[in-house]
Amino acid sequence: MIALSVAAVLAVFIVYTAVAGAGTPQLQPSDLAQHAQNDVLLVGKVTGRPSVDAHAAAGLHFVLRNVKGDLTARVPVSYTGTVPDLFRSGREVVVEGTLRQGTFVAKPGTLSTKCPSKYAPAKTNAKT
Repeated sequence: MIALSVAAVLAVFIVYTAVAGAGTPQLQPSDLAQHAQNDVLLVGKVTGRPSVDAHAAAGLHFVLRNVKGDLTARVPVSYTGTVPDLFRSGREVVVEGTLRQGTFVAKPGTLSTKCPSKYAPAKTNAKT
């Protein structure tokens, strides 16, 4: 009886977290203006040439654009902390932070890249 009660509580917890999520919205650059001053997860593709050193006082600076939808929407990002090995122009990234005066100020250590091989369509072996 106790084991069933514990299992039921865990099931409710799992369903709640799946439906409610972590509570931090995931947005693209075009959606940021509506969530100014709120903590969000920003998803985008790195464009241009990022500055080199994330550990310098000024931090790492790069620009993100939308992955889908309005591909002209862009936002500058300021980040300090560890930079993933796969970080470079053209990669999709996720970073947590807040939009401040037109620049997305990321929390230190929240930058992660999406692995392109996981999201690319499978290659077909077409023979003619």
